[in-house]
Amino acid sequence: MSWFIRNFKWAMLVSGLLTLTMVQAAFAPQAALRSTFGDSLEGPLAEIVVRNWGALIALIGAMLIYGAFRPHVRRLVLAVAGTSKVVFISLILTYGTQYLGKVGIAVIVDSLMIVLFTAYLVVSRRDESAA
Repeated sequence: MSWFIRNFKWAMLVSGLLTLTMVQAAFAPQAALRSTFGDSLEGPLAEIVVRNWGALIALIGAMLIYGAFRPHVRRLVLAVAGTSKVVFISLILTYGTQYLGKVGIAVIVDSLMIVLFTAYLVVSRRDESAA
């Protein structure tokens, strides 16, 4: 499994870049909502909430990219990013099933990221305790 640990930065880098694309919502909230969900929200409150949502997701992406090159912060970054993705998927499956046709790919990709992040956390813990 040391190959997995040694090369995990590439998984983090790709995950981070994909996640960082949601920065679009911070600058073009209506376009981001339409492209992500196929729907929109109206009003000044929607502008604030969606822009904040996009900025927070982009920060998670930036953290993943940073963690790819800084192994000492990887565990924390992966825990935060994984938790964020679990919350997103849970909310979609609980309250937003009507959007699954539009965000289904994001749910699948985020689920794959969660599996990879969890595998890294488990394997790196084992390697740490074996050393």
